[in-house]
Amino acid sequence: MSAAGRAGADAFRITRRGLFGAGLATAGAAAAGVVAGRATTGDTTSGSQLEPFHGPHQSGIVTSAQSHAMFLSVDIVRPDREMLRELLAGWTAIATALATGAPLPERPGTPPGFSADTDFATGLAPARLTVTFGLGPSVFDERFGLGAQRPRYLGPLPGFAGDRLNPAWCDGDVLVQICADDAQVVSNTFRALRARMPGLARMRWTQHGFLGRPADGSTPRNMFGHRDGTANPHTEAEVDRTVWVRSADEPAWFQGGSYLVFRKIRMKTAEWDLLPLPEQDRIIGRRRSDGAPLGGTTEFDPVDLEHRDKDGEFSIPAGAHVRVVHGIPMLRRGYNYDYGTLIANAGGPGAEPQSPHTHLPGTPEHTHGGHNQLDAGLLFVAYMNDPPGQFLRAQSALADDDRLNPLIEHTGSAFFAVPPGTAPDEPIAAALLR
Repeated sequence: MSAAGRAGADAFRITRRGLFGAGLATAGAAAAGVVAGRATTGDTTSGSQLEPFHGPHQSGIVTSAQSHAMFLSVDIVRPDREMLRELLAGWTAIATALATGAPLPERPGTPPGFSADTDFATGLAPARLTVTFGLGPSVFDERFGLGAQRPRYLGPLPGFAGDRLNPAWCDGDVLVQICADDAQVVSNTFRALRARMPGLARMRWTQHGFLGRPADGSTPRNMFGHRDGTANPHTEAEVDRTVWVRSADEPAWFQGGSYLVFRKIRMKTAEWDLLPLPEQDRIIGRRRSDGAPLGGTTEFDPVDLEHRDKDGEFSIPAGAHVRVVHGIPMLRRGYNYDYGTLIANAGGPGAEPQSPHTHLPGTPEHTHGGHNQLDAGLLFVAYMNDPPGQFLRAQSALADDDRLNPLIEHTGSAFFAVPPGTAPDEPIAAALLR
């Protein structure tokens, strides 16, 4: 690893007291909005809409958010660079075919009578399918011999106060983000990618998300009922400043790529639903009804932290989520999740849960002796080009003040470098692995 790479990674691997509530908190009211800079053409709700796979940047980053998402994290079976290259080449070919509606490529050596195409999605249009790939910090350790090519800030995320992370939902060598407007298209894409994994990679974790599409075209809402997508960058210039890696301190192969932070955040919806609406608005700093900042009139009014109400108090109170994270740019592309009511093992609050989607019981989201609970919340996904100045800065700002902290719980965490896009007939991360 180069001196610059070590210095950058060390700068990011810091631990700060009281860093809490990062995922939803840094999402603010902006987890998954439509951003300019990669505008789709025509009706974005049409099942026949195509999103181009090739280009200077990977699709699925500034693409208008689709209705369904799946996140797949895998580990390479052996620390073998050729094995990583083979996996990414095969996956690139599959993603290219499915995104354009072309036939699936067969794996070399497929016996006669067998096929990669299961007909599970036969007759379905691509539905704006995008497949986005990221590489974890473990790819750049000594095992693969890629240390000298490590992105400047790519390293293990520091521990944050309040985390209740399940290791089964953290990290990974390679991340795949699959998004489309048809849940069956997402599932079929995962199935096709999985079929290329034997002998090359093993699954580490998956997460599934969804995003409502209001009939009036307004900003989607999160599990707390607030609009989620207001504060994202909305112009190409803002996206360029916020998302894409351009620094000379980054390796050449990573230019035009981005960093991705993933956090699974359980939102305590039962507790939230017991709060009066005015208190909910004060916690967020926006009106749940229309997304306007307190003291403002419409959703996209500038946030005025100095505005005071008729009693002379700040309209956006101290500790309100919007006040704490205001002015920290990131491109949030999160998805809601709802895994329903799940049952933990007998043995009390310290028992290990039966389901990989189950968390330890908490009041009041448990019943029947503390064994049933709700697992719903946000799959927070944020793209950025300066993680210390963006994600960690937000974490620090939220350390002691964010009023959302008692209402959320971080249970999964991962950090990836997202390579730039590819040209036709070129696999993802070709410049790194050639």
